[in-house]
Amino acid sequence: MEANIVLLPGDGIGPEIVAQAKRLLEGVATKFGHSFTTSEHAIGGNAIDAFGDPLPQSTIDACKASHAILLGAVGGPKWDDPTARTRPEVGLLKIRKELGLFANLRPIQTYPELVDASPLRREIVEGTDILFFRELTGGIYFGKSGRRPHPSGEEAFNEMVYSTGEVERIVRMAARAAQQRRGKLTSVDKANVLEVSRLWRQTAERVMKEEFPDVAYDVVLIDSMAMHLISRPRDFDVVVTGNMFGDILTDEASMLPGSLGLLPSASLGSEGPGLYEPIHGSAPDIAGKNVANPLATFLACAMLFRHSLGLTAEAVAIEEVVAATLKAGYRTKDIAAGGPSISTSEMGDVVLQQMTA
Repeated sequence: MEANIVLLPGDGIGPEIVAQAKRLLEGVATKFGHSFTTSEHAIGGNAIDAFGDPLPQSTIDACKASHAILLGAVGGPKWDDPTARTRPEVGLLKIRKELGLFANLRPIQTYPELVDASPLRREIVEGTDILFFRELTGGIYFGKSGRRPHPSGEEAFNEMVYSTGEVERIVRMAARAAQQRRGKLTSVDKANVLEVSRLWRQTAERVMKEEFPDVAYDVVLIDSMAMHLISRPRDFDVVVTGNMFGDILTDEASMLPGSLGLLPSASLGSEGPGLYEPIHGSAPDIAGKNVANPLATFLACAMLFRHSLGLTAEAVAIEEVVAATLKAGYRTKDIAAGGPSISTSEMGDVVLQQMTA
């Protein structure tokens, strides 16, 4: 296969982990006989510095012309001024809209060797394997917002809006994934309070009944789900929910494996390239120190191969190498629990050596 992959290193530790991911992409291409063309473009804080825009048009054009996009991270203290004209995170919101990336996929999986790193007891988290589908371009984050006069000074408002079509497409995507996994889908809403959630629940139930009768389907309120996620996470297979609820739940779930450095993410649309990234953020406190964990970015590459390029064997190979690396005892500082650790580039060396062996 020939494929054009855009790299968006971004800010903080982004350039370090994307550099290792580029090596992995090249290694996979060599092993499996593919030809990948990669190019790097600006996004986030570095794009503000260089172009005055967190998502320059040149980056948008390159992304739209690609087969897939790999992102490092955006943001950092340098750009945290609340009075600034724009912020790095605006680049993320804009690229999702530009590419029509309405579904965020976030797998939450525990590794046997690292279960004890979780803040929860082993018997609770061991064997957890959840795939979250978060609707990404609707809801309260994209509704009307603003401030207006109030007798006490000001009042602020944000509107949560969802349409039938927006709910249908994310539920269908999640249900198809459930068919390929353990056959169970959980929808999370707040239908006892919010009219938006009542539409969500009504639409989701219709789609599941009419189109996916083979998938076991249940509904959980957001407040209950927040509790169930830390008391019985193994009970869940695929979970689908709206933008704000998904944002909160996936961050909560990221603590189950014990480290953000092991969790990838994919943002997909109906067509066009997908966007893949680790979820750990820019980690500015360790940027440039060669200690960041690149494994989440490697697993993001696996998702890229699976969902955008249709290369399942290559995706499985990366996932197996990451698992084997952890089983062999290799650790970066974040997962070493105070024991011996290796650097970002050394972890890249280990994984690449196993991949090309």
